[in-house]
Amino acid sequence: MKREILLLGNPKLYEVSNPVQKEELHELLPIIQDLHDTLFDFRATYDAGRAIAAPQIGFQKRLIYLYSDQPFVFINPSLEFGDDEMITVMDDCMSFPDLLVRVKRHKRCKINYFDLDWKKCLLFLEGDLSELLQHEYDHLDGILATMRAIDNQSFFYKELSPE
Repeated sequence: MKREILLLGNPKLYEVSNPVQKEELHELLPIIQDLHDTLFDFRATYDAGRAIAAPQIGFQKRLIYLYSDQPFVFINPSLEFGDDEMITVMDDCMSFPDLLVRVKRHKRCKINYFDLDWKKCLLFLEGDLSELLQHEYDHLDGILATMRAIDNQSFFYKELSPE
């Protein structure tokens, strides 16, 4: 079911999400379906969107849904950075679809997480996928891209495509 995406200024977006417990796995399937449906509805409307964090639909658990060529579910992810090399990106977000924010992100990262079988997994990411997972991970900690702006001149209005 498509859910409402919480928008910039909603206090729930600034809350730190709780870890998922193993015994809660069965409860995640409908939420993951909602994340999928919400992401694809956003894509249909804005022609953008690769991932969504559960807090963006008001589910305060450490859960990220990514759809590239196939779906990826990250449960209780943690990020590690092997070096200090940064990239500057124009970050966008489903919680403020008409705004771009210039931020710095790590060029590479390692993400540890559990999958739907509660198996520990590890991915090494670089470039745009590294940036994307850092963005979504921030949502789990109540951090928005607006809070990571390089300076007070790093905000840009984005022309939205007509529906």
